[in-house]
Amino acid sequence: MNSDQPTIEKTSEKRPHVIRRLYQWTIDWADRPGGKWALFFIALAESSFFPVPPDVLLLALCVGAPTKAFRFAFICTAGSIVGGVIGYGIGYWGYDLIGEPLVHAYHGEAVMAKVKEWYDQYGFWGNLVAAITPIPYKVFTIASGTFEFSFGSFLLSSIIGRSFRFFVVAGLLYYFGPKVKYLIEKYFDILAIVFVVVLIAGFVALKFLK
Repeated sequence: MNSDQPTIEKTSEKRPHVIRRLYQWTIDWADRPGGKWALFFIALAESSFFPVPPDVLLLALCVGAPTKAFRFAFICTAGSIVGGVIGYGIGYWGYDLIGEPLVHAYHGEAVMAKVKEWYDQYGFWGNLVAAITPIPYKVFTIASGTFEFSFGSFLLSSIIGRSFRFFVVAGLLYYFGPKVKYLIEKYFDILAIVFVVVLIAGFVALKFLK
């Protein structure tokens, strides 16, 4: 009987949800130098070709170390801006070879003409909105290069928009760290679902916007 007890306990033990395990694995990077580099390169890739936004890692790092939140936001913003410049370059110099397949992958063909229309009408503000919203920014960075939008206007909108997006997250964690951290960890599964829904909504808007 006693020899069976550990087996019973092991079998009845509830394994953590896979999303929470990934969250815990991610948050463990908060005090590691590698976490900062991961944040930088994910933000860079997301602005030019990668489908997963850096917000999740930024959030996890800020939760793990709220006093470093603004540093993480700066790193994330810097990576995103560099990635945006790369995306602009892809559109400007390599649309046929690289940009077009990427736009096709995100169902962004119909949006390309709309992006040009927005830029012709709103210029700087069109890029600024794209820099903040959950609509995949990579399509806008590639489009900006493809249609040869003003690089100065594009870069300024990227700096302002991406800074706003990431520093808002950092600010919440910095000023309300313990309370926000508790709420995030308690309701993380729900928040993860909401985040995914918002992300999908961005892709749906990109696909059907005409």
